[in-house]
Amino acid sequence: MFTVVERISRPGSPDKANEDSCGASGDWAWVIDTSIFPGTPPIMDEKSDATWLARFATERLSDLAARAYNGDGPALLRHVMEEAREIFLARAPEERRDPVTWPVGAMTLIYRAGDRLDVWTFADTTAFVRQPDGALHIVGEAPELRVYESAKAAELLRASGATPRTIFEAPAFQNWLTERRQRQKEGRGLPLLGLDPAAADRLRHEQVPCEDGTVILLTSDGFSALVDLYNEMDAKSLVEAALKDGLEPLVNRAREIETVVDPSGTRFPRFKESDDATALLLRA
Repeated sequence: MFTVVERISRPGSPDKANEDSCGASGDWAWVIDTSIFPGTPPIMDEKSDATWLARFATERLSDLAARAYNGDGPALLRHVMEEAREIFLARAPEERRDPVTWPVGAMTLIYRAGDRLDVWTFADTTAFVRQPDGALHIVGEAPELRVYESAKAAELLRASGATPRTIFEAPAFQNWLTERRQRQKEGRGLPLLGLDPAAADRLRHEQVPCEDGTVILLTSDGFSALVDLYNEMDAKSLVEAALKDGLEPLVNRAREIETVVDPSGTRFPRFKESDDATALLLRA
């Protein structure tokens, strides 16, 4: 079982929908960070279909995880994605049946079995796992993906003359994102949480020790940016700060960096001035 110490999920802008979610149920916990192609109108009952996907997945995981699947993360996620696909396509008009326009997401799902923690990851969410002796494991692809994305953001910001606030309007960005989504549609991109249940077969999986007293911090990339983009602190300091002062000061610091220190994205190239920031702090 996990004890939830604290959780936070804050949208990148008060004017936009929060497309993150997180949750815990029994021996399971997760963080989700979804997205939709910019400008895609919603068809579900939310401001954004990405918000719908994040909330739907959390609701179904909460219902299913604690009473089924016996630690089989891929089977659990495949079930959730099959349901999401069926519900979405039942409402989608013909022009929204192209997977390029569907919501997708990054995700970390964890399951504790005795003194072992199974960690399944889609893309750039992260699990920071601190053992009682202070040893820290960082599980996820965020650091590697951040290097690529930051370099691409720097390139497109220079080429377009845009800022992180306006880059979505730049043709160069839209062309790049369309190509990336097309690769995803053809099964050549990263596996992601979404409406393709087969992606569950390509989840990244790791196991790390998890004895009683282990602390786990699950984060979306908008939160882990403090470590892997803004270089504000290292991973060990991030977990210590979360335990000592809570999660809100950390999100506030990220927002200060994004809106006061570097709103132009010249120091820390990125595709959003401020991203949705979500974190779930747990103790085993």
